[in-house]
Amino acid sequence: MKPVWLDAYEPEVPKDFTPSEETLNTLFDDTVSQHSASPSCSFFGRSFTFGEIGDMTTRLAAVLRELGIGKGDRVAIVLPNLPQYIAAHFAILRIGATVVPTNPLYTDKELTYQMKDSGARVAIALNLLVPKLDRVWGETDLEHCIVCKVNDYLPGVLKLLYPVKARLQGHKAKVPTDGRFTFFTERIAAADPGGGEPEEVAASDLAMLLYTGGTTGRSKGAILTHSNLLSNVKQTHGWLSDCQIEGEVILAALPFFHSYGLTTCLHFSFSCASPVILIPKFDVGQVLKEIHKHRVTLFPGVPTMYVAINTYPKLAKYDLSSIRACLSGAAPLPLEVQKTFEEITGGRLVEGYGLSEASPVTHANPIYGRRKIGAIGLPVSGTDAAVVDPGTKKELGVGVVGELAVKGPQVMQGYWNMPEETAGQLQEGWLFTGDMAQVDDEGFFAIVDRMKDMIISGGFNIYPREVEEVLYEHPAILECGVIGIKDDYAGERVKAYVVLKEGYEVTEKQLIEHCSKGLAKYKVPASVVFAEELPKSLIGKILRREIRAMDEAGATQPLDKV
Repeated sequence: MKPVWLDAYEPEVPKDFTPSEETLNTLFDDTVSQHSASPSCSFFGRSFTFGEIGDMTTRLAAVLRELGIGKGDRVAIVLPNLPQYIAAHFAILRIGATVVPTNPLYTDKELTYQMKDSGARVAIALNLLVPKLDRVWGETDLEHCIVCKVNDYLPGVLKLLYPVKARLQGHKAKVPTDGRFTFFTERIAAADPGGGEPEEVAASDLAMLLYTGGTTGRSKGAILTHSNLLSNVKQTHGWLSDCQIEGEVILAALPFFHSYGLTTCLHFSFSCASPVILIPKFDVGQVLKEIHKHRVTLFPGVPTMYVAINTYPKLAKYDLSSIRACLSGAAPLPLEVQKTFEEITGGRLVEGYGLSEASPVTHANPIYGRRKIGAIGLPVSGTDAAVVDPGTKKELGVGVVGELAVKGPQVMQGYWNMPEETAGQLQEGWLFTGDMAQVDDEGFFAIVDRMKDMIISGGFNIYPREVEEVLYEHPAILECGVIGIKDDYAGERVKAYVVLKEGYEVTEKQLIEHCSKGLAKYKVPASVVFAEELPKSLIGKILRREIRAMDEAGATQPLDKV
């Protein structure tokens, strides 16, 4: 019996899908060889052809081999969206090693955990981050770091990436000369391209450890194969049924270290041999300039990006009529945001859904066909989906709320070094997402609520316990509970409820400053409420759902005691 949602597919979208038996290396080599002279990426006006990126990649692969990296080794990328990121990503895969994408905004503690857990032996990082890597070095397996200077290609671009204080600190920071650190540009210039010949790699081989958060606060490395990742880019390509080879211009405002940006921007640009416009840090003014200048046609993003464009005071200066299609993910897309953006651009903006464990895309609304407001859409080609009872995992009926489960060639193989977590979330090929959903009689799925307490701010996942653990490190904190509150721009913001120890005094500002030392900026609470008491279960567990009720009521103690 065929899935009901196939009847809602656009005619050109494939209803059948065969999992990829090729590798990302095949995708890279085919695109570079067939489109060598075509533009691959543009970085603030400096363009690179696929041939130039190919040469950079091959040389970097040779450098990695010189450093002793081979098949199965893990290499971390700690970069924003730069030309060097593309070369680093494909060079690691080229020699059969595993990519470990890392958020450059991570604190020392976060970076140490991911490096240590993955066992990364080499990092490819921005020069401004060298002091941070140097601090955590001894607690990890790192042996070498290849340093990318942000001004290798454009000296003036540094001011667009970081505030003045960070720029000055970055320039003052000296790269150690003890042999651990080597410079990207100088090293690849001296490399023998012959040493960058591809390793024999199978579609089932591990390509990436993509770290995602967890309700316990421990970050988990999703094991993604070449087939997982390549299948998902082909599924996405098939959904954009009118995509033209060498005819698209893709805006990469989403970071490549995020699964969403990786698939819909970086990998997608190679699948259609079209240039990707690199945005290392979202700035609405710069984004509008790039869309206007390069005639961008595809713009994957998150709702906050579209909100920023819709409300930009100087919007009339820019022509955005080239935009044809935008897939919005990572957070719910408000109807007014969708309507306004489509009126401004004349393009289509539709909501989709995915998660890192699925490479990430699993659902999307039809681009040009009938879509449903408030729905994440239909399962993409080759994907099965169901709403199940969270306890029994048995499928539920139409309109009944339950846990969303997905199955398909893009679903991960498990979590790195976490057999128990893998067994709990992945069973017989089905990935249990932890998100509560319902499906209608035409196969359109909608997310109702999160079973987990995850907070999504600006497209980034934040897990309350991670923030709470940092709060508990402050000597004045007796108890704390972290929730997400609605925010018109970011979707959600972090809000902390705290109970102080007797005799202690601390201000909201001091607690926020404390958190900023142990958390990436987007995870730091935007506000702190000093509570008399927090709601708890019979066994003493702090109940976040009741903290939300307190927040709605403006209370500083459990509602049953108000």
